[in-house]
Amino acid sequence: MFVQKIFGILVFFVGDWKRATVITIHKGGNRSLVTNYRPVSLTSFVYKQMEHVIASYLRQVWDKIDWLYEGQHGFRPGYSCEIQVITVCQDTADSLDNGDKIEAIIVDFSKAFDLVPHCRLLTKIANSGVDSRVVVWIREFLLGRKQRVRVGGGATVCRS
Repeated sequence: MFVQKIFGILVFFVGDWKRATVITIHKGGNRSLVTNYRPVSLTSFVYKQMEHVIASYLRQVWDKIDWLYEGQHGFRPGYSCEIQVITVCQDTADSLDNGDKIEAIIVDFSKAFDLVPHCRLLTKIANSGVDSRVVVWIREFLLGRKQRVRVGGGATVCRS
């Protein structure tokens, strides 16, 4: 496997990958409203490539052991938010056609990942059959990250 062959070499470069510059991108509308901008984190090209390798490896392992819930649509190839909405609408329509009672609780989990304790996440990943070296890489990636914010021509000092 590609990850296993290159992992021992790349782990030494993780420190440089932990630095990011956050810029804002205008989404449209009134430029004086902060809500019309979204933050984008600029990181190293090598980091981005390694992130894709790790994500691909995780998907491969989890698909092989059928670890992810079938209804999980976020961040999975072939499973879009649009398909999730269509599925929910179809299931609702089918239930109404059958005369079934429908109850729903809708929860917004935006920014939910920011609230997940890293130790709990790493334990789940480690217990899912992932190579221990990949778990170490993810742990190192999550710990000690630094970022600075750039607006216009100025930038803040890097902070954890």
